[in-house]
Amino acid sequence: MAVTKLQRGADKNFVCPTCGKSLRRVEGGNITVVNGKVDMDATLPRYVCDHCEVFYRELLKSGYYDVFDLPENEKKPKARVIATGDIPPTQLKREADGKCPCPRCGERMDFVEAGPVQIVNGRPDFSNTMDHFICPYCKSVFRKIVGTDYFQWSEK
Repeated sequence: MAVTKLQRGADKNFVCPTCGKSLRRVEGGNITVVNGKVDMDATLPRYVCDHCEVFYRELLKSGYYDVFDLPENEKKPKARVIATGDIPPTQLKREADGKCPCPRCGERMDFVEAGPVQIVNGRPDFSNTMDHFICPYCKSVFRKIVGTDYFQWSEK
C-alpha cells in the first residue's frame, strides 16, 4: 500500500506525482458488494490520472492518498498507431491553428516552417530546410514530396 501526499498545480487541481499531469476528480458512486463484502470506499471521491491509468483515494480525511490501478472498464482505449509501411503519400493541410491530424495516430501534428541550413557538430544539417509536420505523440515526421502537394512519412 503506497500512500502519497498530492500536490496542487497552478490551476489549483491536484497533479499526478508520477507524470505531473492534472488529475480528474470523479465523485463517489453507490455502495457496492465485492466478494460478498460491502465496499464503502466506492462512495468516496477519487482523483484519476488517465495517462498513468491509476486513481487516488483519500485515507480517512488525512490528506494522504492511496493509489490503485484503474479498472479495465474505465481505461481509455489506446490510440491505434498505423505501421509506417501502410501509410500512403497523403495531402496534409494546415488548419487555422497551424496543425493538422496525423495520418498515423490521429492526434494533432505541429507544422515546422523551413529554415536555413544549420551547422551541428561541425556538419551541415539539412533536416529543417523544407516545410514538414511533426507529431509529438507518435514521433512521426511527414516531409513534402518534391514537386507535389503530398507528404510522406520520414524517419527523421
